Amino acid sequence: MLRPRRILVVDDTPDIQDVIVLALAGEGYEVVTADHGAAALEIMRQWKPDVILLDLQMPVMDGWTFVRTYRQTPGRHAPIVVMTAAYDAWDRAKQIGADDVLPKPFDLDDLFERVERFTRARARAA
Repeated sequence: MLRPRRILVVDDTPDIQDVIVLALAGEGYEVVTADHGAAALEIMRQWKPDVILLDLQMPVMDGWTFVRTYRQTPGRHAPIVVMTAAYDAWDRAKQIGADDVLPKPFDLDDLFERVERFTRARARAA
């Protein structure tokens, strides 16, 4: 039996975490949340996500620092989708080498489309 596709949500806003967890878990995804980049890195020592949904502006460790640190870890890296309300979202995503952007506020259909696209691509590459 295949394991559920795993999504890591790194965002310091509990309401955003809750919406994403409810939506994706309802579609059969396994979803884990982290309030900042340092917590996400700790989670990823034991749990490997298929996709990372990442806010950029967070306390403790922001998205930019998280990505720099994550990219230095050995092994295969999950695609990163930046979630931001910034008007220059694509520029910010390019700065960190993100795979896509999910503008806040987002529509659940847009969330599902991105997560499904990247989990399918990752499964084909495996």
